[in-house]
Amino acid sequence: MNNQNSNRRRDFIKTSALVTGGLILQPWNIPGAYASGTDEIKLAVIGCGGRGTGAVFQAFETGHNIKLVAMADAFRDRIDKSYEPILDKYGADKVDVPEERKFVGFDAYKEAIKLADVVILAAPPGFRPDHFEESVKQGKQIFMEKPVATDAAGIRRVLAAAEEAKKKKLNVVVGLQRHYQDNYRETIKRIHDGQIGDIVGGQVYWNDGGVWVNARQPGQTEMEYQMRNWYYFNWLCGDHITEQHVHNIDVANWVKKGHPVKAYGTGGRQVRRGKDHGEIFDHHSVTFTYDDGTVIFSECRHFPGAANRVDETFQGTNGSVYLSAGNHGILTDRSGKELYNHDRQNNRNPYQVEHDELWAAIVEGEYKFADAENAAHSTMTSIMGRYATYSGKVVTWDEAINSEVDLMPETLAWDAMPRVLPNEDGYYPHAIPGKTKVF
Repeated sequence: MNNQNSNRRRDFIKTSALVTGGLILQPWNIPGAYASGTDEIKLAVIGCGGRGTGAVFQAFETGHNIKLVAMADAFRDRIDKSYEPILDKYGADKVDVPEERKFVGFDAYKEAIKLADVVILAAPPGFRPDHFEESVKQGKQIFMEKPVATDAAGIRRVLAAAEEAKKKKLNVVVGLQRHYQDNYRETIKRIHDGQIGDIVGGQVYWNDGGVWVNARQPGQTEMEYQMRNWYYFNWLCGDHITEQHVHNIDVANWVKKGHPVKAYGTGGRQVRRGKDHGEIFDHHSVTFTYDDGTVIFSECRHFPGAANRVDETFQGTNGSVYLSAGNHGILTDRSGKELYNHDRQNNRNPYQVEHDELWAAIVEGEYKFADAENAAHSTMTSIMGRYATYSGKVVTWDEAINSEVDLMPETLAWDAMPRVLPNEDGYYPHAIPGKTKVF
């Protein structure tokens, strides 16, 4: 890198970290600013599970001069399980996280963020609004995982922080990685160019056998149990329509260039009904209606042994399209004639591409990425779908996003109680369509 680019990058990070409102600080007083004369970029990871660990690997694989300097998680064992493979692969010259920079607990993220130029936010989704707000407040460049909240209150906070990030020119990339996947980019560009006319319908799916279960252990408090088994509690996960199916719902919004105005659907607990399955449904079916009348059908389910399907199809006035994470991107006209078939060979790994492009912008001192608003709208679409399936009612966008639903516990502490608790038999209450009121 030449000196001009190096200086521009350092100036960019320093400027982004300044508090807005005209306050000018000396660079050495700015938390996370580059040390004078060095090109080293300091990284912190918040949430040290598989996704956080993977994101650190992908950051290092960009090849830039990055050093991991801090790690934070609610659980110490998660830090240890993440730290060891990162250190083994990249060594002490890239990984400098002594004991005093391994932060544990609900507030650990604040201290880790202070030490970094760039942060990875990969804790369970319920914590994302807190972590994103703090990162923006401290002026950091950000990679955060999807979804970005689990309720309407969290979405509004993310949208407000996204506006602040824009003002501060903080790059924000969100792990809705289909936006960084070649077949989606190329095919959706052709859709937007009008190759199959106006989109008038579609179907999006995430149907598979489900995910892990972490059984309750002796001596765990209720808070620790729910945190360890976070996928099955809405305050942490948002149900799998939000945590997982948000990818496909996001594609629908991308294709339609906006979010739906209402949702209607149903769902329930058909095959996954154990004590370890918390409160979430195992299937959701929703019709999303957009402002031009287009209806997109959305389906997600966790049925072990049933047929799997994870993809998206859309119908236009002049043809149709098929997309999938397996690098498909096929456009056909109304007679079935192929208009475009994406070359599935040599496609780049989208999980790596999102980091390659984010870090390239940071290194070049450029402000290029503002993913948070789109991610908030796609996450809110999935939450609106959950409100519809839980209640069995038609739910409008305005009702959903303006609702006062706030799932977070009043107090975050190991001896505090979450809002949803098991009955005397160990089973958690769950929504019943037609009876449950969501707001």
